Amino acid sequence: MNTYDVTVENVGRAVTALGAAGPFTVVIDRPVEAGGGGLGFSGGQLLHVAVAGCISNDLFREADKRGISLRHVAVRVTGDFAGSPAVSTGIGYEVDVEGDAPREELEELVRHVDAIAEIPNSLRLGTRVELTATRIDRAG
Repeated sequence: MNTYDVTVENVGRAVTALGAAGPFTVVIDRPVEAGGGGLGFSGGQLLHVAVAGCISNDLFREADKRGISLRHVAVRVTGDFAGSPAVSTGIGYEVDVEGDAPREELEELVRHVDAIAEIPNSLRLGTRVELTATRIDRAG
């Protein structure tokens, strides 16, 4: 089992931040019209990218287990946020897949991944999120 430990820290007193997980980084920001620098993903975009990335990775993993070679995978995720505080109004996704198996096997692969994919299932089942600590440094 993997334990995930990621950090997000702003850069140069700006809204723009770097998210890091081990040697990997991603730029996180707010749109310019919302007071950010517009240099990276918003939190909402990251949520949707997490769904797409999980589906894509799991398609390749599960295809490999079945002896299927995938040549192309594209996952398009859509959704929105509404309310105050804003919450997701739902997430939908489409999959385009090309591989060396018959259409029926590729369709079954996609259905299987939809049933077992970690991020979509975590969201579907309502993963608990809690604030576990706060450290305050007062600027002088």
